[in-house]
Amino acid sequence: MHHAPTVRSALRSPLRLRTEVLAGLVVALALIPEAISFSIIAGVDPRLGLFASFTMAVTISIVGGRPAMISAATGAIALVIAPLVADYGVEYLIATVVLGGAMQVVLAVLGVAKLMRFVPRSVMVGFVNALAILIFSAQVPEMVDVPWLVYPMIAGGIAIIVMLPKITDVVPSPLVAIVVLTTITLTFAIAVPDVGERGELPDSLPTLGLPDIPYTFETLKIIAPYALAMALVGLMESLMTAKLVDDITDTGSDKTRESWGQGVANVVTGFFGGMGGCAMIGQTMINVKASHARTRLSTFLAGVFLLVLVVGLGDLVAVIPMAALVAVMVMVAVGTFDWHSIQLSTLRRMPKSETTVMVATVAVTVATENLAIGVGVGVLTAMVLFARRVAHFAQVERHVVETGEGPTAIYTVTGELFFASSNDLYEQFDYADDPDRVVVDLTDSHVWDASTVAALDAVSTKYAARGVVVDIQGLNTASAAMHGRLSGQLSSH
Repeated sequence: MHHAPTVRSALRSPLRLRTEVLAGLVVALALIPEAISFSIIAGVDPRLGLFASFTMAVTISIVGGRPAMISAATGAIALVIAPLVADYGVEYLIATVVLGGAMQVVLAVLGVAKLMRFVPRSVMVGFVNALAILIFSAQVPEMVDVPWLVYPMIAGGIAIIVMLPKITDVVPSPLVAIVVLTTITLTFAIAVPDVGERGELPDSLPTLGLPDIPYTFETLKIIAPYALAMALVGLMESLMTAKLVDDITDTGSDKTRESWGQGVANVVTGFFGGMGGCAMIGQTMINVKASHARTRLSTFLAGVFLLVLVVGLGDLVAVIPMAALVAVMVMVAVGTFDWHSIQLSTLRRMPKSETTVMVATVAVTVATENLAIGVGVGVLTAMVLFARRVAHFAQVERHVVETGEGPTAIYTVTGELFFASSNDLYEQFDYADDPDRVVVDLTDSHVWDASTVAALDAVSTKYAARGVVVDIQGLNTASAAMHGRLSGQLSSH
């Protein structure tokens, strides 16, 4: 691992400083359409998404653990909070963002970052694919019962986003698509839905304040489930993105600091009236991969430039046609989806259990529209399938030999012994036909838990009832310590 450049070193190097500043500007331009789109998915005024993107980026640039990663209003958070906004309104949303941020700080202190190692790759793939499907499905209402000109405009926007990077990547293609479609709409006075119809854009800086809600236990019961879902989804997406940036930049990052940093950023965002957010995979890739930014400076400037552009050019942003944003979001969904994971060649090579986990994650996430539930079910499915697979790892072989003490049945147990694999251990012995002496050889196995000790005790007890002595041999040090501590202590009879 290399050491990442610091802000201080960037300020001393004109070349590095130019890279960081330009990266921040490009990311800010790319953030505007997405922040507005995610606000609309969440069912709130665009200003809530834009303010959230500003406060998230600026705060995380100071307190986060992964330099150059971009955090802002995201589709994942928008999808989680949309039902709450629809049922209870914006003030409850703001309270949820503050509570969700506080929960992230608590989870960080409890070591949630270390739990990421238990999220299998197949669940991560399912998570990304489900996010893509949900982002796309959120665009469908924008394509129903609209003037027919909306459809060619969406197609034109998608064409620009796809084709422009092949010519130049100086300016983000989503921004070019928005500028072109907005110019056409204004020039020819085309009557199509625009951003201004969705709510007023900010013409001033965000202000600090408390959410206007009843501070009662009933309110807590309403917002707590959404806050927890938001906290888990935000941390999951942020930690996965941080891991991705680590790999791209070949530098390490402090995942625990990033976890509580996300919490602090969401608390700040909530108090400033934003919709909350987390790390953004798309914008982070623009910053790190396309623009080669490496320090916190690019993240900080992305937030500052965003606010300047929106507050200074708010009237212009209001006339952006919705068709342009739909085009952007459709391409975000297409770019987010892991197409390699559903190719026939991949599916043929991939173990069926891995595909099952991925499909379960996608199906539950799409059905519930809750990424946290989907990932939870995916991890649970992976655990069950893994337990089933390793349940057959333990093998028992029997052979009878003549010794000085007479015939002896020797059972050689091979493999890892834990609750899944030792469950049927009791049935692997030939109690009726065995001689008066039985040896259980555990040289090539390992005892992991109390279930295995209980299974061995049950075998010894069954033989003892027939007057047969069982000699358990070959326990390694750790297995012998566990067996010695628990044997005979696990039955209440």
